[in-house]
Amino acid sequence: MENKRRNFIKSTALAGLGVGLAGNISMYANSKRNTGGRIGIIGLDTSHVTAFTKAINDTGRPEFEGFTVVAAYPTKGSADMPASIDRLSMFTEQVNAMGVEIVNSIEVLIGKVDFVLLESVDGRRHFDEALPVLKAGKRMFIDKPVSGNLAGAITIFEASEKYNVPVFSASSTRFAPESVEIAKGKATVGKVLGAHTYGPAKKQVEHMDLAFYGVHGVEALFTLMGTGCKEVTRFDTPVSNVVTGVWDDGRIGIFTATPEGGKASFGGVVHGSKGVAEKVKILDGYDPLLVKIIDYFRTGTVPVSKEETLEIFAFMAAADESKLRNGKPVTLEEVMHKATKDARKM
Repeated sequence: MENKRRNFIKSTALAGLGVGLAGNISMYANSKRNTGGRIGIIGLDTSHVTAFTKAINDTGRPEFEGFTVVAAYPTKGSADMPASIDRLSMFTEQVNAMGVEIVNSIEVLIGKVDFVLLESVDGRRHFDEALPVLKAGKRMFIDKPVSGNLAGAITIFEASEKYNVPVFSASSTRFAPESVEIAKGKATVGKVLGAHTYGPAKKQVEHMDLAFYGVHGVEALFTLMGTGCKEVTRFDTPVSNVVTGVWDDGRIGIFTATPEGGKASFGGVVHGSKGVAEKVKILDGYDPLLVKIIDYFRTGTVPVSKEETLEIFAFMAAADESKLRNGKPVTLEEVMHKATKDARKM
């Protein structure tokens, strides 16, 4: 793993967040439009695989017409992560019962499909599982988290650039209809001046504190606020934690993790130039995300740029660093510099 990653880390000079990874959607040459294709899944240790397969393979869904999940590779799961290993056999059986062929390697899977859903819940494994797909030139969606840490996310996007294959990752909260409408300047709210999202943030071994599950609420915050966060402060107690981001235009965005022992739910509040949106529905099923995934498979155009995804991961990395510094503010530029150096050593 270490040698593979090292080969993809380029010497870059960061003049600000993400500049060393400069580029945009149009850099990818393989943007041919597809009318349909065979989809394969890597990783069967999440309920996403059954939900996604059921929706995509539903012949009554015109938005997915021409695309079918045909094969899946379960992987071996992660022995040190109960959320992975304890559910692997169950979801493998369920996906197989839906008519999906179960294969015994990524290489075999690649030979049977045109597109890939990388669904392993363990972000630590994503680089090794994504690399063969990128080498084969297959478009791929990487489910959350794209990696367990910021340095790992950088390596994946570097590999994507090297092999000229677009890739994107997003939480299902990214495209929640109400959040998207508010971000566009919904008439009753106006311009978003500040937002507060909340949700569960269960931690996992060797992942940033918010990367595994808190990413849902964090990504919802970025859907509402947009990019441009420059500094993060985290406040922890034995009961809960709150992460506050300051954007470069002075706006403030806040994410609050569900308090220990509290009822887990997702939501948000937005302060706008024309009004306040309370009880914002930041999670509204998988369909909005799946529509974007299939459109990306058709066109090769990613709906979320690597720069924005890396800013989200830098936000979470800065939150961890602020915790280590007893709540002192940490800039995203600082953690990006450190993660880029760390990525070169991987």
